[in-house]
Amino acid sequence: MKKILLACGLLISSFATVAADLAHGADNFYKSDKVIAKKVTFLNQYKMKITGNLYIPKGVQPNVKSPAIVVGPPMGAVKEQSASFYAQKMAEQGFVTLAIDLSFFGESEGSPRNAVLPDMFTESFNAAVDYLGTRPFVDRNGIGVIGICGSGSFAISAAKIDPRLKAIATVSMYNMGAVTRHGLHNGISLEQRKAMIAAAAEQRYVEFTGGKTKWVDYLPVKLPADADPIRREFYDFYRTTRGQVVPAGMTVEQSQNRPISSEVKFNNFYPFADIESISPRPMLFITGSEAHSREFSEDAYKRAGQPKELVIIPGAGHVDLYDRTQFIPFTKLTEFFKKNLK
Repeated sequence: MKKILLACGLLISSFATVAADLAHGADNFYKSDKVIAKKVTFLNQYKMKITGNLYIPKGVQPNVKSPAIVVGPPMGAVKEQSASFYAQKMAEQGFVTLAIDLSFFGESEGSPRNAVLPDMFTESFNAAVDYLGTRPFVDRNGIGVIGICGSGSFAISAAKIDPRLKAIATVSMYNMGAVTRHGLHNGISLEQRKAMIAAAAEQRYVEFTGGKTKWVDYLPVKLPADADPIRREFYDFYRTTRGQVVPAGMTVEQSQNRPISSEVKFNNFYPFADIESISPRPMLFITGSEAHSREFSEDAYKRAGQPKELVIIPGAGHVDLYDRTQFIPFTKLTEFFKKNLK
């Protein structure tokens, strides 16, 4: 048991004119000249199209089977936000990588758009393994996963039922079930939860009869003057030139947004239940010392079986680990996967 402290057809939106904080090497839209990039599509088990960005290290021999890593984006984000950045950086280290859009998001299929269905998010990761494991240049016995933010919980959910995932890493993980039920640091009361559930149920009537979708609207285009620090942290990534991406056919307001009528489904999502069953496959949890989401990585680490490792990045917040190169421990990720995807 170890606990380590380390030193430190989507469109980039034309509306993203707000100045961004690009400190600490923020580089979400990084383009590597050391990899071959290819957009791919494949079907999940329910015959829905999943779209991903596949990255193959230059110089890899076609008859050599390489280890591979699936990379999932933050919750509500698309593959071009954080996931493709991580995927390229890891491909530079010799891994075949696949950054995916979850079902209902980005260029993957699913209607209504941006709907929440945790089991289908999990399936997106399992389907990505199907795809990678049937490529002639991939070692199907050497496939791992990196889940960023909410995708950390989906990656864990996928790994519990898919032993083909041989090594699991999460970064700035959110337990999307726990944060919906209880909020950060148990800040949501049972009565508040019940009110959210009731509002979602009533909204179903509206949508069933042809009414308009009601969005969570946590990140409006204009940041409210009274926005709390966490909201400001997300806004600086999702609503500025630093990281804003608007999927084709959506408005800026709809991007990084979800319907309240399906958001409620996270109340039934328990990704950390039976997390110990993933053992003896290794797990690596990475979080920032200042991350508002740190509690979820620490909770998962406590519950997980061996081998496991918790890495806390001094001075880093939650969103810092999306794209700030000077905080992200790519060396640690490389060592973890090279050791465990032999």
